[in-house]
Amino acid sequence: MHVAWLVGATSLFAQRRDAWSGTLMAVFQPGEETAQGAQAMIDDGLFKRFSKPDVVLGQHVMNDPAGTVSGSAGPITSAADSLQVRIFGRGAHGSMPQASIDPVVMAAAIVLRLQTIVSREVGATEAAVVTVGVLQAGTKENVIPDEALIKLNVRTFDEGVRKRVLAAIERIVNAEAQASGAPRAPEITPLDSYPLNVNDKSASDRVAAALLDHFGANRVHHTGPAPASEDFGCFGTEWNAPSVYWFVGGGDPEIYAKAKAEGKLNDLPVNHSPKFAPVIHPTLETGVEAMVAAASAWLGKKP
Repeated sequence: MHVAWLVGATSLFAQRRDAWSGTLMAVFQPGEETAQGAQAMIDDGLFKRFSKPDVVLGQHVMNDPAGTVSGSAGPITSAADSLQVRIFGRGAHGSMPQASIDPVVMAAAIVLRLQTIVSREVGATEAAVVTVGVLQAGTKENVIPDEALIKLNVRTFDEGVRKRVLAAIERIVNAEAQASGAPRAPEITPLDSYPLNVNDKSASDRVAAALLDHFGANRVHHTGPAPASEDFGCFGTEWNAPSVYWFVGGGDPEIYAKAKAEGKLNDLPVNHSPKFAPVIHPTLETGVEAMVAAASAWLGKKP
């Protein structure tokens, strides 16, 4: 969807080159899922090859009803940090646990304790998510392994909260290892990091007006910050240019409406689910039209 939208939008602008004035740059960014694509383009000289733009625009498909667009000024996607934690124990036969320092028990204690960070160390008016996505240890049911591996992901909307949460993770991991008598300290390795993506207020108002004018109020919705993360923000931040990022719905409207009526929206497949499959129409047309409408708000008409 993302590539097709941008190809479609630039094709339309190229076909009507006599109708607008200005400079339009299409950025086909790779590697968004690894938080490396935007920075790789910047490191490759993107800013040296092209002049600073008046605005940077981007959009992403979500599971909202197809045919709709949504967004808001201010923080729009969260900062994200992924970590790998390797904890060390002492292996033994499963029948002789007294001879071991069990990393499975250690890992289990760490995972449970990590859940208290958000519930007990983050204020009710703040926001954070701590998710353990990987827990690996051992290969045989009657053998206590030497080590265990944990991979976790953190989402935040405030730099102060981010620092507190990351510090709490390090404290808990090291404390549980010490309490278990681990033979060596855990290894905590950063995997990737996404910046907080903040929509410029003035530019957001301009995009919203353009989308409302094109689609009408029934298809343009206001949404709060999403806990998803996106390295698109690197372009605006490092280019020192205002940026706006919004969402385009891709879910089947009838299925979405039925789930909403039954209070089962959380049951719908979301991004990264193997069952997430945006309907082609009208998702394809909506994304192309949204990008054309938004960009046109900055491209002047030829006399």
